[in-house]
Order: sequence, then structure tokens, then C-alpha cells
Amino acid sequence: MTLKVLVVDDEALARSRLRTLLGDCTAPGAEVVGEAADAAQAMAAIGREAVDLVLLDIRMPGMDGVALARALADLERPPAVVFVTAHPEHAVQAFEVAAVDYLTKPVRLERLQQALQKAQRLLRPAGELRDHAPQETLIIQDRGRTERVPVAEVLYLKAELKYITVRTASRSYILDGSLSELEEKYPAHFMRIHRNALIARRAVRALEKHFDADE
Repeated sequence: MTLKVLVVDDEALARSRLRTLLGDCTAPGAEVVGEAADAAQAMAAIGREAVDLVLLDIRMPGMDGVALARALADLERPPAVVFVTAHPEHAVQAFEVAAVDYLTKPVRLERLQQALQKAQRLLRPAGELRDHAPQETLIIQDRGRTERVPVAEVLYLKAELKYITVRTASRSYILDGSLSELEEKYPAHFMRIHRNALIARRAVRALEKHFDADE
């Protein structure tokens, strides 16, 4: 599957760099079907072309990227959105509009490729998902027994030393693995809120930023 990508950024150099990086992406590949410097141009481009994914800056003149993402979500066939910004403090807003991923500039090829893979998994047709869907249970070894914990029942995952604590509404489990692998495997289920923690998207009601007194 080759993703049809629209690049939206008010800086021409930023759009050019993303176009170059996208040309180096494989599995999935990416075809840049348009560029836009603001929200109006982006909406016009989507009206002309079928777009799978929008790489979207946040700070732009006029309507900003977050507001544009909300407008895109109201379309009959909304594209996936990946924010690409120099301002990491907007990550909470990215969550609120259900962005697939959040990349900070300068963008590395490896991170861009990961974002494309997340978008591809979310955009697969229903029939293809049934045939190729990742396993929807976590296999837990507990005191010599093997348990299957449905991913949909997991509230959060926390990395502790060499293991991961898996928390459901009824109990906790210990899993041998990495958060990065689980985040990549289940992008529709979990979001990263800390380098050591993933939380179930369905369990989140709001996010707040807190600062230390000496910051």
C-alpha cells in the first residue's frame, strides 16, 4: 500500500524536506499528492485529490493545524493526521484531535517511517484488517500458567526495570516485553503519555500539563 500524502506547512523549506524524506520511505511507501501553506490551500487540495494522510504543521497563519485537524475529522472520509511541529508542548492538543502520531522537527526518517506504518494500520480496509490484524490478546506467563489478556481490557502499561506492568480493571499482570513494541503493534488502543507508560485511549478523559515549581 502506498499512502497518498498531503504536506501542510507554511514554510516552503519544511515542506521540501518532508517531501525528500517521504521519497525515502518504504513499507509503506508514500506519494506526495499535494502541498499547502495554510488551511485553505489544504482543504482545496483535499477537494481535488484523494488523500490518505496529512502531515500537518501546527503553527500556521490563519487557522492553525489543530483547528484544521478538527475540520478534517468532519469530512465524510477523513484522512489520517500526523502533526509535524517544532513545538512539542502541543502534544496534548494532538491527542484531543486523535492524531495518529506527533513528530518534532527536525524529523528523522526512522520516526517518519514509523508514523506512516501507524497510519497504514489504521487506514486498512475492514476486510484486510480481518485477514491481517495483529493479535488482540497479550500472552502472559503467570506462575507456570499461560493467560490471554484481551487488549481491550487493558487500562495502562508501565515499564518497570526489565518488565511491564499490565493493569486491567480487576488486577495487574507482569509481561516480558517492551513498550515500544506494544505501542507499534496496537496504535489504535494505546497512546504514550510518558517514556515509561502507555495508556488505553478509551480510558482517557482529559490530559493536563504540570510543571515543577523551579521550571
